[in-house]
Amino acid sequence: MNVRNTRREFLGFAAAAAASAGLFTRTAFGRSLADKPALLGGSPVHLGGWPQWPEWRQAWEPSILEVLRSGKWYRGSGDKVQQFEAAYAKLLGAKRCLATASGTTALLVGMHVLDVDAGDEVIVSPFTFIASYNAVLMLKALPVLADTDPATLTLDPASIESRITERTRAIMPVHIYGMPCDLDPVLAIAKRHRIAVIEDACQAWLAEYKGRMCGTIGDLGCFSFQNSKHLPSGEGGAITGNSDSLVDRAASFHDCGRSYGTFTGARPNFTRGGNFRMQHVQAAMLLQQFDKLVQETARRRENADRLTAALRDIPGIQTVRLPGDSRAVWHLYPFRYDAERFQGLSREKFLRAMRAEGIPCSTGYQEQYFDGLLDEAIGSRGFKRLFTAQRLKQYRDSFRDLPGNRVVCATTVAIPQNLLLAEPRHVDHIADAIRKVQAHAAELAKA
Repeated sequence: MNVRNTRREFLGFAAAAAASAGLFTRTAFGRSLADKPALLGGSPVHLGGWPQWPEWRQAWEPSILEVLRSGKWYRGSGDKVQQFEAAYAKLLGAKRCLATASGTTALLVGMHVLDVDAGDEVIVSPFTFIASYNAVLMLKALPVLADTDPATLTLDPASIESRITERTRAIMPVHIYGMPCDLDPVLAIAKRHRIAVIEDACQAWLAEYKGRMCGTIGDLGCFSFQNSKHLPSGEGGAITGNSDSLVDRAASFHDCGRSYGTFTGARPNFTRGGNFRMQHVQAAMLLQQFDKLVQETARRRENADRLTAALRDIPGIQTVRLPGDSRAVWHLYPFRYDAERFQGLSREKFLRAMRAEGIPCSTGYQEQYFDGLLDEAIGSRGFKRLFTAQRLKQYRDSFRDLPGNRVVCATTVAIPQNLLLAEPRHVDHIADAIRKVQAHAAELAKA
C-alpha cells in the first residue's frame, strides 16, 4: 500500500475490520494490525528516532562569543537582557517584559508585587509542575488547590469560588502543556472578589486565548526558558504585564531592591529585594530563537491537529477540549486513556507497549499533593505560626476533594513536544501504534 494513502482510505479499512471480526486489517501505512506487538517480539511501528531537543545552531555562536568577550556578563553592565525584554514584549503584544533567572523566580517575584505575603492563600491548579506550588510556599503562603476539568486538563473555573477565603490574595491559572486555561470566568471571579490573577504560562509561549497571548491577560504572566522549553536558554524566565507600576516594582524586587522607574520603595536607592536576574548570555541565546519558535509553533499545531483527527477515531482515547477561540502550543500533547476499551490493559502496560513501538510517552503529573511536600510545609514551625491547626487540617482534608484531578492523573498519557516536529507521516505512527496496541490489548495485558 502506498504511504500516501489518505485518512479516508484508512477509515475504510478500519470500518471493514469492525464489520467483520478477524479480517486482515492494516494501518494507513500498510502495517498489519495483526503484526505482533514489539513488546512481544514484533517489529516497532516507528524506527529511526525523533527530532532531538534542544537544538543548537552554529550560526548563533558569534553573538554568544561577543557577550563572553565583552566582560559585560550581568544585567547591570550590558544590554542584551534589555533587548530581549523589549523583543519578547513585542512578540507577545505585552506592554512590558522583565527577564528573570527562571520560571520559578518569575512566579515568586510576580506574586510578591501582587502583595502575596506570609499567611496569605493563592488558589492554584493542581495539575502542574511542582514549581507552581513551591513558589507559593516560598512566600509562606498556602497553595490552595482548585480542581481540574477532565475535558481540558486545566483549572476548572467552577471549583474556584468555594476555595476563596478572607486570606485569598490571588488565583494562579496554569496553561499546562501550552493549553490555554479558560480565563474569562477566572477573571470574572477575581474581579468579583477583588483578588489578583497571575498566569503561569511557563509552558505556553505563543499560546492564544480569544485573540490574546497567554501571559498578557491577567495582572501578570510568567514564563520559563528552561532546557526543555520551546524557547530554551538552559535556565531563565520572564514576567509580562501591561502595568508600568507592577513591572517597575517587579524589576526592583528582582534586582536586590534597587529603585526602578516609578518605584523607589520605602527609602531612596534600595528597598526589599533579591537577586533573580537573567544573564546576558542567556538573553543572547533567546533573542536568536524567536523566528525558530514561531516556525516550530506552526509545525507543532499542524501536526497536533493531524494527530487529534486520527485519535478521535480510536475508541478509548479522549483528546483534550480547548476553550473556544484558543490555540495551544503543545509543550506536551496529552490524551486520556480508557483501559476498559483496551481489554483492561493498564495504563502502565499501555505506556510500555507504546515505547516498545518507538513512541516515547509518559503519565504526566500525578497527585503530588499526596507526595509529602505539602505535609512537610504545613507541618513546619512557620506555617503553624501563620495558620490555625483547624485551618491546616481543613486544608489537608481538601486534597481528597479533587475528583476531576484524580481522574486526570489516573488516565492521562502525554507525548513529548519534539515528536510534533517530525514529518507528518512519522507523526501518524503515533496513532498507528495505538491501534496496534489496541488490537493486541488482551495479549499485552497477560504479558
